[in-house]
Amino acid sequence: MSRQIGRHAPYLRRYARALTGSQVKGDSLVQAAMEGLLSGDIVLEEALAVRSALYAALHDAWARSPDGPNGAPVMGADLHLQGLSDEERATLLLTTMEGFSPSEAAEVLHRDRGDVEALLQSAETALRQQLAARVLIIEDEPIIALDLTRVARDLGHTVVGVAATRSEAVALAQETRPGLVLADVRLADGSSGMDAAADILRSFDLPIIFITAFPEHLLTGDRPEPAFLITKPFREDAVKVLIGQALFFHRAAPVEAAVS
Repeated sequence: MSRQIGRHAPYLRRYARALTGSQVKGDSLVQAAMEGLLSGDIVLEEALAVRSALYAALHDAWARSPDGPNGAPVMGADLHLQGLSDEERATLLLTTMEGFSPSEAAEVLHRDRGDVEALLQSAETALRQQLAARVLIIEDEPIIALDLTRVARDLGHTVVGVAATRSEAVALAQETRPGLVLADVRLADGSSGMDAAADILRSFDLPIIFITAFPEHLLTGDRPEPAFLITKPFREDAVKVLIGQALFFHRAAPVEAAVS
């Protein structure tokens, strides 16, 4: 069991960070869930698969948290996105970013499948209503860059440029002043999207979503990790949800620097 928990822990952290919009809060939530399991305050549901049971335990810890679904609403967010409930965001993240089916998400959330499908529909409607952002894409593969451009534009955002290297990204950011960055981690000239993001964050206060084929290299727990992370090959709906999450929490309060 400890090995299985260890295998799922990086993805629990990724999910918790996206759910709360914060690396610190997300990691604290995972720690609270693990401590609850050890103390017996939270029970791993035997009727569920281990992965589903762990996410259900995380939601149990979230429900007990002051920042959980029963806590005070996030203030200062864009009014369109503020209408997106905690359960709607959780349902979207479980089904898009974490790859749970609606039935599995219903198990995690202790809801009927019909409820989950209704939550998905209402959340997707709310996402389409969010205000537009200026998006900078840092990606060295042209086809992937085109896909990301199309996804961002489908949501009503403006793509201000595509950069293939760290230096290009920093120069484009200074020129275009984006409100959101989608960044690949490994770039064409051997430079790093993480380093490019760190450079950009020195000049701009904006959310950054990292996209990588190797999430396990970033989700080690040994160093500062991204609050918003998408795995390649990505699903378009996962990108859309993370864009909404990143903008929601950044407008609600300054998002922590995702890299140091």
